[in-house]
Amino acid sequence: MSILLIIILTLLAFLITCSALVFVIGPIMLLNPRRRGEQFYQHKGLPISPSQLGLTFEDVRFTASDGESQLSAWFIPAEEPKATIIYLHGVADNKMSGLLLAKVWHDHHFNVLIYDSRAHGESGGRYCTYGFHEKFDVQKAIDYLLSLDKEKNIFIGKIGVFGTSMGAAIALQAASIEPRISAIVSEASFATLRQVTVDYQKRLLRLPWHFLRNISMKRSEAIAQFKHRQVSPLSAVSKIHVPIFFIHGIEDHFIKYQYSQELFIAANEPKELWFVASAKHSDVHDVGEKEYEVRIVNFYERWLLSK
Repeated sequence: MSILLIIILTLLAFLITCSALVFVIGPIMLLNPRRRGEQFYQHKGLPISPSQLGLTFEDVRFTASDGESQLSAWFIPAEEPKATIIYLHGVADNKMSGLLLAKVWHDHHFNVLIYDSRAHGESGGRYCTYGFHEKFDVQKAIDYLLSLDKEKNIFIGKIGVFGTSMGAAIALQAASIEPRISAIVSEASFATLRQVTVDYQKRLLRLPWHFLRNISMKRSEAIAQFKHRQVSPLSAVSKIHVPIFFIHGIEDHFIKYQYSQELFIAANEPKELWFVASAKHSDVHDVGEKEYEVRIVNFYERWLLSK
């Protein structure tokens, strides 16, 4: 057997093995992210309940857009509220990640709703689809908030949305179809699911081939009943006509800061962009510190309190 034939057969066997692994493991990793629990936050000395920050809250559930799954949420009412902000967490994360920002917003008289996305935290739902189905869950969250206004006489006012990572992608996709959203802060969003899955594949498998991504995506689409090409914040921003504030850590190696630059260029006015020097993917608040909080609060006050 020639050396060339051995090389070809070895390469073929390698490709078949990689394809089989991606076919089986890829959809599991994509559709069922690991659910981060209380231990993660306790280990870092972070709060796991609004009560630890002295916040009064209601532990609530509302029904997702599938009509079946229950989404676990905290509603944190403000004293003399001026408006309301919905917090959307990143992949594998949960509503605990929004507590420090919730405290900041509460102290500036914003109501806050934080909920576990479907297939995350304490929420139901079998699959994560990165905004394809989740954008309609945001509409259900808004329905819930407005029911508080109507049934309990709780002032909701204008509604802003904050999303980080996957949550930012969901926020942008939701705002493209939901006119009740008045302002969006998008932190570390990807531009399209197709692009970012290739990035993750290169990082995890060290393989750049798009056909591996396509194998995983096709099976994932069939399992979760979604279209990955339609998971595109980049397409969504052109349909949004309310203010967007894009934030991204310049040292983010999970979701490239260039994606927020693409989104900013494609977005309609009014829009803002802030690259946080030295910040990575999950530490933008830590690095930005007070300036980060002030910029976000000022953005919401400008656009949610205006007539």
